[in-house]
Amino acid sequence: MKRFTSLMLAVVLGATLLAGCGGNSAGSGDTLKIGGIGPVTGGAAVYGNAVKNGAQIAVDEINAAGGINGVKIEYKFEDDEHDAEKAVNAYNTLKDWNMQILMGTVTSAPCVAVTEKTKEDNVFQLTPSGSSVPCTQYDNAFRICFSDPNQGIASAQYIGQNNVASKVAVIYDSSDVYSSGIYEKFAAEAPNQGIEIVAAEAFTADNKTDFTTQIQKAKDAGAELVFLPIYYQEATLILSQANTMGFAPIFFGCDGLDGILGVENFDTSLAEGVMLLTPFAADAKDDLTAKFVKTYQEKYGEVPNQFAADAYDAIYVIKAAAEKAGVKADMDASAICEAMKTAMTQISVDGLTGAGMTWTSDGEVNKAPKAVVIKDGVYVAL
Repeated sequence: MKRFTSLMLAVVLGATLLAGCGGNSAGSGDTLKIGGIGPVTGGAAVYGNAVKNGAQIAVDEINAAGGINGVKIEYKFEDDEHDAEKAVNAYNTLKDWNMQILMGTVTSAPCVAVTEKTKEDNVFQLTPSGSSVPCTQYDNAFRICFSDPNQGIASAQYIGQNNVASKVAVIYDSSDVYSSGIYEKFAAEAPNQGIEIVAAEAFTADNKTDFTTQIQKAKDAGAELVFLPIYYQEATLILSQANTMGFAPIFFGCDGLDGILGVENFDTSLAEGVMLLTPFAADAKDDLTAKFVKTYQEKYGEVPNQFAADAYDAIYVIKAAAEKAGVKADMDASAICEAMKTAMTQISVDGLTGAGMTWTSDGEVNKAPKAVVIKDGVYVAL
């Protein structure tokens, strides 16, 4: 009897452990579990918190309207501190929670690391803002934002087609895939737009506090515009140092500059006239933007940036694709992924960051680029 009891206990224990190890276990049927990953602490927290908050607003709206295919969303967001290893840990935490769809990650390097895991597990992944090419290298991964190459090409086209400047200097981070990827495509497209790159000056992660050499070379070369495909932290230093050196060209950046107005101890008057290629302007007058900005300000006490808008759109895109695919809450993550991959190429979504957005099978979004300028301390659509 003792041997029989021990055997039965071992069988039950083994079954329990196997059940706990299933990364693609089916949902409960009561909710559809959507996970999110991004930096809510650390130097890139302004991006991650915006994504977390923007997505939450969309989740709340969708749930209030009846959910997805009649099922409410359960939303859980994990911090990765803009670190690839921690992003993978966050993904594993969400797997243990039985996540069925991933909205994330927010920044490119962690996103690439997590994409390897979602491919292994066949989990549908939609990144709101992971812009490097490998973020969508597999057929289960899509993005809301432009890829790095597309940002570089679109920036050159905007500058050239709108006659913003013809002599351009570039200051970029050669050690960062986001920055160098944008620069390479910008440089390739510049001649087609009548743009002469008069100086291309790099820095690295190990040397990103003193930019006087790069600024002086841009100044000496007669640059009318300095293109900054970098993040806002370094951009604040460049603007401050350029001001000290008496150099006042047009400064033009991409989505990495979004957040520059919120940097502590930065004189935001130095950002006056800075232009950004971004798909979202909080001062836009359309009803959808006005409603989103009002809700965001009431809930979080600040004006939403592009990353918040990307995430808001991401949740609604997931809704559209899930409804197109007939997703049910009791489906496992792999079955959902297979259905959603096809549906993504069949939907069109009007969102905060673009009208009539569509997706190709390689995960890229089709939408028109927009630009904003900083005027009187706020972003103004151009």
